[in-house]
Amino acid sequence: MSRRRTLSTKKKVALLVSAATVAGGGAFVMASTSNAAPPKTAAESSVCQGLATALGNNQRFIEEQRARPDAQSAARITNREAVVAQIKVQQEASGCVVGESAQGSQATAPAAPPAQSQPPAEQAQPSQPAEQPGEQPAEQAGEQVCNGSTVTLSGEGGAPAASSSQFPAGTKLKVTNLDNNKSTTVEVTSVSGSCVLLNNAAFEQVREPGKFLIRRAVIEKVG
Repeated sequence: MSRRRTLSTKKKVALLVSAATVAGGGAFVMASTSNAAPPKTAAESSVCQGLATALGNNQRFIEEQRARPDAQSAARITNREAVVAQIKVQQEASGCVVGESAQGSQATAPAAPPAQSQPPAEQAQPSQPAEQPGEQPAEQAGEQVCNGSTVTLSGEGGAPAASSSQFPAGTKLKVTNLDNNKSTTVEVTSVSGSCVLLNNAAFEQVREPGKFLIRRAVIEKVG
């Protein structure tokens, strides 16, 4: 009898330990969930600000197309709705508030005034032939446009290109990121809600790693 009681007692202890382990695991899971960092807003992260601006630009473009439709509006809206969905996926993956929108890239731009942004571009021009001999000689200088604008991505795929609310298809624009001195010359191929938006391929050519917004940019019309 005493041996049976001892075995029974051991089983009870084992069950209590097992229950405590499960409870502890659950408490750990709850603690891990409660300690998860809240999503960041555009004001808290430059990455989130860039994505919010990109989302706002696309949403504004969709609104404008619905307000003033033409023969191509339905196709444009379908394309941009897919882009909006992809940007929201990027917001979630980057730990940002999903769906946060910041329309109007100029309103959020702490960009340098034109008088300050022009000298770096002018100083870079004489050195370009030495650094990049024979590359786009006719496009080394142009009319500076979109003063004060930030530059973000449209979210569209394809070869490097741009979309614009001010310049017609076929216009060539040179975008220089003053924070890393990288530049790209692209052709406007579609309409957007901002002065210039770069598609994914063009934005990759001038972006800083992990950023979806170019705060200090020089935009030139070169063709």
